[in-house]
Amino acid sequence: QVQLVESGGGLVQAGGSLRLSCAASGSIFSINAMGWYRQAPGKQRELVASGGRTNYADSVKGRFTISRDNAKNTVYLQMNSLKPEDTAVYYCNAVVTSTLGYVYTYWGQGTQVTVSS
Repeated sequence: QVQLVESGGGLVQAGGSLRLSCAASGSIFSINAMGWYRQAPGKQRELVASGGRTNYADSVKGRFTISRDNAKNTVYLQMNSLKPEDTAVYYCNAVVTSTLGYVYTYWGQGTQVTVSS
């Protein structure tokens, strides 16, 4: 089993910054990819940023930056110039090859980001 533990969410004023972290632990042979998704109330979950061939949602380009510390199995999302429309639950996602050679997709528990106007 693999666990993804997120941290760093909270309440911030528009224009502010937050940094999300997601640490993976467990039966990990390798992490193929890590990324961030978000889900606002009444909306579908959407991709925010993915690593590897780095990709960002158009709505966050130039404001959010994804990075990864391979030694710590941790992915970060630096969010600057936050807007009220960034308010959502943010989920970490990881595609992992287990120690037995199987590939699974895991999700974190989610962390709330609220941006006030």
